[in-house]
Amino acid sequence: MRDLTPADPAMTTDVAPLIRTLRPDLGAAEFTEFAVESHGQGLVFTAVYDPAGACVGVATHRVMATSRGRILFVDDLVTPVSARSAGIGGRIIASLRERGRRAGCVRIELDTGTANHGAQRFYHAQRMRIGALHFALDLTNPGA
Repeated sequence: MRDLTPADPAMTTDVAPLIRTLRPDLGAAEFTEFAVESHGQGLVFTAVYDPAGACVGVATHRVMATSRGRILFVDDLVTPVSARSAGIGGRIIASLRERGRRAGCVRIELDTGTANHGAQRFYHAQRMRIGALHFALDLTNPGA
């Protein structure tokens, strides 16, 4: 596992393609803008590599102080379809769990789409529970 900065070429070759599977509307230029801005806000980009050097997983995460205590919030967690069910996601969660403990966090939190049943099964298998509903209000299209 390697933490990457926006200036690392692996952000373009390894991280962006996986993040864009979750966010297909995020173009190459928009990904770069997102990476720079969010990294400046504390987002960490962690890439997982197999022994041959192929990127087989990415997690983006940050420590946040909340009224519920300090949390490790996972913005994105993705593996390529070809690498799923190989234990990589579990290794990522284990690493995030350890990072959270070292940072004094009381919990890991993340959001997943309501239709993403595969991810929900995975998170349940990792002993995560549904602790809240996440609501959103689109500010770019107020009539919607």
